[in-house]
Amino acid sequence: MRDDGCPRPGLSRRRFGAKLVGGFAASALTRAVRPAEAASEDVRIADLDWVDARRDRRVPARLYWPSPGSPAAPVPLIVFPHGLGHSRTGYSYLGRHWAANGTASLHVQHVGSDGSVWAGNPFEILDRVNVAADEREAIARAADVSFALDRILDKDSFFAAFIDRTRIVSAGHSYGATTILIVGGARVVRNGRTLDRSDSRFKAGIVISAPPFYGERDLPAVLASVTMPTFHVTATEDVIALPGRRSPVQDRLDVYAAIGTTRKALAVFEGGSHSIFTDRSLTGGARLNPQVKRATADGALTFLDLAFRGDPSPLAEWSETWRPILAVTPTAYAATEPSQPPSRRYRSRS
Repeated sequence: MRDDGCPRPGLSRRRFGAKLVGGFAASALTRAVRPAEAASEDVRIADLDWVDARRDRRVPARLYWPSPGSPAAPVPLIVFPHGLGHSRTGYSYLGRHWAANGTASLHVQHVGSDGSVWAGNPFEILDRVNVAADEREAIARAADVSFALDRILDKDSFFAAFIDRTRIVSAGHSYGATTILIVGGARVVRNGRTLDRSDSRFKAGIVISAPPFYGERDLPAVLASVTMPTFHVTATEDVIALPGRRSPVQDRLDVYAAIGTTRKALAVFEGGSHSIFTDRSLTGGARLNPQVKRATADGALTFLDLAFRGDPSPLAEWSETWRPILAVTPTAYAATEPSQPPSRRYRSRS
């Protein structure tokens, strides 16, 4: 496969479609987060190695695609930028769960703030963290997300024909949450100039463990322009602790409060940790960890029922199911004239 997600020369789209059904780039028959209770998740995974020539910047990505092969109708797409120090291979439980339930997931890697932050001289980690968390890198990450979306939707991309452009979603954890708020419309004024990397193609956002927004004290001024529906997820022990940086749970709640729309919902798990939302399997407790992962993955999909179809019942049912581990239960905002009839399309099948 070429790095732009379309067939190599000489391989027709029909033949490529057959390959997609049979094997894709790589297949993954994986078990869900709670293997004793859930059925297998059959998804297809492809690694895409893009380069933004205009910025001379690599933009690797991993695509989780609903199986088998070409869908009968266009599918929603979630674009996921990772947290600080991670890569396109991280947060795999989200990509697999979403793809297994009919929603494609494109995980974007940011070369300035990926695993390279932890590599090299350990005495220079603080310097590397400071560079990775710099405002310039934050803007570059937002540009990465828009570039990746450009490529997957390009007329030469095989996948473009199978993606529903009215249901494109951004989702991210920690630094990734900041990234999606930037593409969702967050604006910061520096030296009289507004930094704006908004991308109107994103119609909803899944905001997991959002950190403080670069020390901005007037969060409403920064986030009031984020008007897409957003689902915010955190935990009572969701404390960010990095070299030279610490952020309490209240920062996540402040970000939620500052979002400039009533079309938002907040879920707070009892206990947990900041890294419980990553692929790490023990952080936050061996019992709670898989529960939070499963609840987060499915909660995002039920929120999309509300955002895109005006159907609050899946989120309400989700809240009731996971109430034992929730400190704050999300309340559905008032739906207004859904563009499509209510549907359970996003509900988990397991």
